[in-house]
Amino acid sequence: MIRLDPATANPAPPPTIPAWALAANGAMHDADAAFRAGAALASLDSLARAQPAWSGAWRQRLALRCAAASMRLTGRAEDAAALRDAWQLCPPGADPGPAGAIFGTWRQLALQPPAVSADRLAKVAEMLGLAWDEEALADLCTQIEDVAAAGRPAPFAAAAIATRVVSIRPDAELLAWWLADLVLAQSLRWPQSLPLLMAQAFGPAFRTEAGGGKRIRPGDKGFERSVCVALVQATIDACRLAAELSRRAEKLLAVAPKLRAKAAGDVIFLLLNEDAVRGSLTTKKLSRFAARRLFERLQQLDAVRELSGRTSFRLFGL
Repeated sequence: MIRLDPATANPAPPPTIPAWALAANGAMHDADAAFRAGAALASLDSLARAQPAWSGAWRQRLALRCAAASMRLTGRAEDAAALRDAWQLCPPGADPGPAGAIFGTWRQLALQPPAVSADRLAKVAEMLGLAWDEEALADLCTQIEDVAAAGRPAPFAAAAIATRVVSIRPDAELLAWWLADLVLAQSLRWPQSLPLLMAQAFGPAFRTEAGGGKRIRPGDKGFERSVCVALVQATIDACRLAAELSRRAEKLLAVAPKLRAKAAGDVIFLLLNEDAVRGSLTTKKLSRFAARRLFERLQQLDAVRELSGRTSFRLFGL
């Protein structure tokens, strides 16, 4: 029998952003942008602190979006589907390649509390392909602590750390965006970080009105205001995704009693906590053949989606 926690099986509906907080047409003043960002983050706050059954899949799907945007920043061609393949089809313990490693940093951000240490930064820098000595990383940790101690509003703290990283290492913009989300979560006292800002880095919030729409980078004029505007859109996107996954998770949980496979509960747990699950998944209780039959059954019940578009090496998710 598949046992579900009643506290998470039927969570409250995801929040929505107040209509008045949505970004208006035309340029916004700094104070207006900051006010709208605060309203948007207030709507997201309860969801960021909650643990609905599908929260793991939600966080990992946000991580995938940020990883896909990271490819553009690093000049790589991988899209979300290629990143899924790089991560999911990589044998355990094998090197997922540069793109997979970058995806791994965003997955790590979504999985762990927003704490920072020199060891953690060293691992992230290595996965991002950045050479950084221990003393410099320790100094960066101190700077993160200084930003947190300053008590600035969360969007401005996120902008501040991104600016500091790029001022130290202009080639480390990807790490700057990663740390911006971590510091944002620290400032808001969220239990885990949410990958948000990187997915907006090439959007309209970070484009100048003059100069042909030049991208605004950390440290550029207007960067703080751009972070505030971007957080409004990032929050809208995150809440929409949460509503979508909530509906799909509800359907998955509703069909759970119809599943006879011994490991069905384990598979449902993975589907609720991961962006994607391999169709060839094997466990102590589940053979590859049984996994194929289980996923076929879930597809028949319209409880999962096949994400790869292939007939072999398939990936499934909410």
